[in-house]
Amino acid sequence: MIEFLKSWYDRNFSNPQAVLLVLIILLGTAVILYWGDILAPILASLVIAYALEGIVRRIANIGVPRLLSVIFTVFVFIATLLIIMLGLVPLATRQIAQFVRDFPYILDKLQQKITALPEKYPLISEVQVNEVITTINNELVDFAQRAVSYSLASAGNIFTIMVYMIVIPLLVFFLLKDKQQIITWFARFTPKDHGLAYEVWQDVDIKMGNYIRGKLLEIMIVGVAAYIPFELMGLNYAATLSIFVGLSVIIPYVGAIAVTIPVALIAWFQWGPGDSFLYVMIAYLVVQALDANVLVPLLFSEVVNMHPVAIIMSVLVFGGLWGVWGVFFAIPLATLVQAVINAWPTIIAEPTAASAE
Repeated sequence: MIEFLKSWYDRNFSNPQAVLLVLIILLGTAVILYWGDILAPILASLVIAYALEGIVRRIANIGVPRLLSVIFTVFVFIATLLIIMLGLVPLATRQIAQFVRDFPYILDKLQQKITALPEKYPLISEVQVNEVITTINNELVDFAQRAVSYSLASAGNIFTIMVYMIVIPLLVFFLLKDKQQIITWFARFTPKDHGLAYEVWQDVDIKMGNYIRGKLLEIMIVGVAAYIPFELMGLNYAATLSIFVGLSVIIPYVGAIAVTIPVALIAWFQWGPGDSFLYVMIAYLVVQALDANVLVPLLFSEVVNMHPVAIIMSVLVFGGLWGVWGVFFAIPLATLVQAVINAWPTIIAEPTAASAE
């Protein structure tokens, strides 16, 4: 057994670059796993800086100094963010408040539909219906209690959020402005012979940057594309539902299925199973189909080159480890794993070739 383990170790870790690559991955995993909450502003700033780096680079390529490119890009980003917050957030807040006011009516209508089931379907007894209604009421009470507790707890974090709104743009600015100096400073603490780790990182860096920019663009496009038919057809809570539809693209496959439920329920409670309900669902399914078959291949042709099973497993694994961040970065993290696996035979072959000489 000892000989087998020794042989396995020599075969897989005889190359120092392989050891370095594994240590870098383990260290990064440990930092995010144990200090992810503390480092949340830095992680958010890194994501935003990744998304804006492509714009800064394109502006700099036309002859504009990088500092001016960074200032212009960050200014446009902050202005866009303020427009969204001042325009979309109040609208969504009003619609959520309206939903809270309408919820007793929706609940009463749902109970009427459930109570009428024994008349239409004799196999369903009144006892079963009463049990379902009781379960729904208990779950709603429990949900309301959790929502109130969460709201009270969140009220204490308003100051923290305000600080983040100041700190994050500053971090983004300096990450973009001093990008090369920061990379050079970190390079001082790594061994000189890090060619393999650098090669793997270059591949992942390009794909991750493209993925983040593409995913943010996809969220905006899908959200707007859903809002237009929802608003034109007069669907209640159109802005709020459109936000959910846009954010659903963060979770591949699962998000689209999950967000279909509230869209269908709101439309059904508003119009019933009629033509308006059918038209809204057709429009919604068209948006989802265009996203899956046109937008995703166009934005992520080089990134999402994985089997759907691998993508779903990545979402489950990394989402379980790092929550929302893990879900958002599930595909680029899976790309990192794929890059390491693809590079590993080369790592193993190098000492063998050297010993043969």
